[in-house]
Amino acid sequence: QVQLVESGGGLVQPGGSLRLSCAASGIIFRLYSMGWYRQAPGKQRELVAVEYSSGSTNYADSVKDRFIISRDNAKNTGYLQMSSLKTEDTAVYYCKTWGTRNAYWGQGTQVTVSS
Repeated sequence: QVQLVESGGGLVQPGGSLRLSCAASGIIFRLYSMGWYRQAPGKQRELVAVEYSSGSTNYADSVKDRFIISRDNAKNTGYLQMSSLKTEDTAVYYCKTWGTRNAYWGQGTQVTVSS
């Protein structure tokens, strides 16, 4: 079975930084696209950043120039580097990976931005 495990969340002050990790097993990670999503209380889950298997990336307007998505295919791990964090970035962050047929989700990691 495919498993995605997020880590790196926590409490950070506004303006601070965090790096989230998504460790994948059960797939050849480099063959899959990978995205980070987030869901705040009472809100819809939204796409934050995506890196397609081709290497192309895209970001939500709300995070562009602050977040960077990347991956280390040798480690089967994806990352989301978050900088200049704002209180509105507070959410549970989820890793998703997908190929042409199947999609898989991690369990989520909480990011709280608060002073």
